Amino acid sequence: MEPIERAATVRYAAAADLPDALRGADALFVYDFLSRALPSAWPAADTLGWVHIASAGVDPVMFPELRDSDVVLTNSRGVFDAAIAEYVLGLVIAFAKDFAGSLRLQQQRTWRHRETERVAGTSALVVGTGPIGRAVARLLRAVGMSVAGAGRRARRDDPDFGTVVSSAELTDHVADVDVVVAVAPLTEQTKGMFDARAFAAMKPGSRFVNVGRGELMVTDDLVSALRSGHLSAAALDVFEQEPLPPESPLWTMENVLISAHMSGDVVGWRDALVEVFADNFARWCEGRPLRNVVDKRLGYVPSMS
Repeated sequence: MEPIERAATVRYAAAADLPDALRGADALFVYDFLSRALPSAWPAADTLGWVHIASAGVDPVMFPELRDSDVVLTNSRGVFDAAIAEYVLGLVIAFAKDFAGSLRLQQQRTWRHRETERVAGTSALVVGTGPIGRAVARLLRAVGMSVAGAGRRARRDDPDFGTVVSSAELTDHVADVDVVVAVAPLTEQTKGMFDARAFAAMKPGSRFVNVGRGELMVTDDLVSALRSGHLSAAALDVFEQEPLPPESPLWTMENVLISAHMSGDVVGWRDALVEVFADNFARWCEGRPLRNVVDKRLGYVPSMS
């Protein structure tokens, strides 16, 4: 933040202090990307022209007053793409090779020979066709998987997905794939898209990976699909409620891998987030176009691809 501190008066504020810090401020850097403090502090934003959030998802700050205002919203698109793609690939391989089962047997000091699966030749549907979804698709293709995408607009001959189907018709396209990966942004259209109907439409024995937002899925419906055996496994990095409550049945299900909203958080990620803001701050001061401008009607940065 040193270059920014040399160029501007910077106020650092916790959630409780945000209203006072916002008065007279021209820009806001939401570094705590999970904070929900901005909506209640919004009336104090008397001179605000730009909000930047340190995440790819903008749902924590996508409330009606900001959406309907002239305030520009930017995000940190691009920081997490490769890291999350590697994480998803690791999960797909971990399921195929049953690493969790090997660890349990090791802890029991039990020698048990098993057969595992090939990843090559299996199929995946990546739900969310932004930069993160594209990075995921490229890595899964690299290990021999057949990959399609699901996005807002159906199309063919996509450079990363080949075929992109409409996410509004999700249940028509999940029946023939081995792995469904959720990386879509959280919007009114995507909230709860993975519900009992969607899980029931998935291929028996298939697997579900969510590295997008917890609210994309209905947790109780996922638990039911896993308990019934219709889904063979799930890997979850995000949840409807975070931290995941201790009483959640997901903790004790052997066919579930849980991580603490960390799929993109590799060494150096915090510095990278500040660097994205610093670059945009320099652009803002110089009157140049900002990067990663969010279409507030859509809830994400639009792409031509």
